[in-house]
Amino acid sequence: MSGTSLDGVDLAVIETDGVSILGFGETAYRPYGTSERAALRAALGRWPGEAGVADAAAIVEAAHLALARDLAPVSALGFHGQTLAHEPDGRGTHQAGDGARLARDLGCPVIWDFRSSDIQLGGQGAPLAPFFHWACARWIGAERPVAFLNLGGVGNLTWVDPLADAPDAPGALLAFDTGPANAPLDDLMRARGLGEVDLDGALALSGRPDEEAVAACLGDGYLLKIPPKSLDRGDFGHLTQRVARLRDADAMATLAACVTRSVARGMVHLPTLPAQVLVTGGGRHNPALMAGLQQNLDMPVLPVDAVGLDGDFLEAQAFGYLAVRVMRGMTTSAPGTTGVAAAVGGGRISRPDTAT
Repeated sequence: MSGTSLDGVDLAVIETDGVSILGFGETAYRPYGTSERAALRAALGRWPGEAGVADAAAIVEAAHLALARDLAPVSALGFHGQTLAHEPDGRGTHQAGDGARLARDLGCPVIWDFRSSDIQLGGQGAPLAPFFHWACARWIGAERPVAFLNLGGVGNLTWVDPLADAPDAPGALLAFDTGPANAPLDDLMRARGLGEVDLDGALALSGRPDEEAVAACLGDGYLLKIPPKSLDRGDFGHLTQRVARLRDADAMATLAACVTRSVARGMVHLPTLPAQVLVTGGGRHNPALMAGLQQNLDMPVLPVDAVGLDGDFLEAQAFGYLAVRVMRGMTTSAPGTTGVAAAVGGGRISRPDTAT
């Protein structure tokens, strides 16, 4: 998995029959170098054939190949690709990277292009991890509804009924993108020459939110929409302009408040309040975000690691899980996750012998 935070590639092995989690295997991480991140960032918002896209795809493919070549033999590889643009109600969605190339070079089947079928059938194409979240809820033995909150470049929330018979059963899942997450915080740090990330949330914790700017964020039309809904990484890029006049610490505190309060705003859409919110993704390492979530949500908020899952690799595990479902002809999204008209299976399978 190469996510919208543009930090690098996560690799994770999962054992599954496409329904239950049977076990977890090795994990590995390959960071993008400074020049690689710059090239990927330059290609954000661009579509196939546009300037910089081919270079970005080559970087993504090479990084995945470098990481996967040392992997012990597996039956298949799920390859998400790097999202450069996401416009489900317009041009569709664009993940850079050719799964057929990986299949040829690695000598094993590669499942990729997970989102296109969903969008072609009227869905948002995102989020796609919820089916795996359902399996995770059953893996941890949850007996009441729980929520998984992924704080990557954007935030997305999955409400799970672990007692549902299948992830595509009516009422099993509700999922949507909540709003901004790490993207505006990281972009502000970079724009002000402060580094790549607000390490340990130090700046945000030392500042005070500008309530006028937070209120403006919460009035954004996206946050008022009823799910299904999904975001592009740059959809809340305007937040950095709203805090331009603020000193560094107050600007970061304001952006952090926008993240946590937009999650709280999204909770009104859930069928019932979950017993707990389990946070995954890089945002769970930010104490300012975790404290803000606990302050704004009327339920326990925990990193997923606290229940025996690996928050650094959950997204990579999700696409391994989905890859098996694709190979077995099973569904990967449903009306409650992407708004697609009916449960649908996505993904393309490339095999080494056919190279297609």
